[in-house]
Amino acid sequence: MAMTIEEIEQFIITAVPDAKIEVTDMGGDGEHYSAVVTAASFKGLSRLAQHRLVYDAFGGRMGEELHALKLTTRIAE
Repeated sequence: MAMTIEEIEQFIITAVPDAKIEVTDMGGDGEHYSAVVTAASFKGLSRLAQHRLVYDAFGGRMGEELHALKLTTRIAE
């Protein structure tokens, strides 16, 4: 079963509580999403570390319940 936008947002906010999150269903198919995650807590982390923090929030669900997620991270000012 595919994840909803609300479920994706909840997983991310659990890992990055100060995040502002924008999730878009890119294909309208419930399988290919894009997320922009902005958080002050990313400060001092490399882009790779920021992405790992977000992707790790999904545990083993990436590729299963969440088929594809295009991720953009930004540091909040």
